[in-house]
Amino acid sequence: MKLKDRTVCITGAAGFIGSHLADILAGSCRLRLLDNLSSGTKANLTGALKKRDTTFVKKDLLDPKLDTVLKGTEVVLHFAANPDVRSAVENPKPTFDENVVATFRLLEACRRADVKGFVLASTSTVYGEASRVPTPEDYGPMEPRSLYGASKLTCEALMASYAHTYGIEALVFRFANVVGGRSTHGVVVDFVRKLRKNPRRLEIYGKEPGTSKSYIYIDDVIRGIPAGTDRAAAPFDVFNVGSDDAIAVKEIADIAVRELGLSNVAYEWTGGVAGGGWAGDIRQMILDTTKLKATGWRPKVTSKEAIARAARDAAASFIRK
Repeated sequence: MKLKDRTVCITGAAGFIGSHLADILAGSCRLRLLDNLSSGTKANLTGALKKRDTTFVKKDLLDPKLDTVLKGTEVVLHFAANPDVRSAVENPKPTFDENVVATFRLLEACRRADVKGFVLASTSTVYGEASRVPTPEDYGPMEPRSLYGASKLTCEALMASYAHTYGIEALVFRFANVVGGRSTHGVVVDFVRKLRKNPRRLEIYGKEPGTSKSYIYIDDVIRGIPAGTDRAAAPFDVFNVGSDDAIAVKEIADIAVRELGLSNVAYEWTGGVAGGGWAGDIRQMILDTTKLKATGWRPKVTSKEAIARAARDAAASFIRK
């Protein structure tokens, strides 16, 4: 599924991963950037919008008339989603609507507009608490523990059906925990925000030492996406994207404290749910990325270095604000 010199639409383009993807694609294809700006910001697209053949449309995927926006589009990169994973525990409907319903509406619009390719940003949480770690793409049975993971697995199934029924070439990227500049949520941003508010105390969801998961820096993710799209097999393919190791929550806290130049910070663990941080959380996760590595891609930094860079990014963003 080639992207260069084609008409490509990115949904969720003003968000974290979407805006970084726009930066590297702008100028190499005719790029349409869609976002409702509910969580992303147009400022993230400043660089991309300076490039030729790049336009922005403020659009909610739950609104009508998507067909008009997609007219002439050859490939859709679907990165729009409800990013607040924990909020689904209290109110699952927004996650269902903004992930599942929005993806179905987008796929329908793609079918009517004769879009040739569809790429979905998915998640490691579709695997649930996997018994095989590192976890490969063909692991099963999949048993998501969170509403977010379930919504993404549903989107994958919808994509597969459209690929086989309507001939839309479909590709899924299952990401580990992505961290770095422009991120507005997640454990690193949460810790930096809390420590700036109170540099002597840090509340941590879960039980010491916390969950152990893979974290991947945004630069490695953005290199992995073109590598996967260039080598994807039709009609439906899946790539894991993650680092080769994992890091516990306590070490993430230690790194955040160090990067902010703090000391003697008291950690207060909440106990969490069944040892995890929140209901639906996964205790251990590392993805097997052998398949993506066959394209020549490799993560350049470890989980530990990804966390350190992300902590610096988050601290810098708070200072700018």
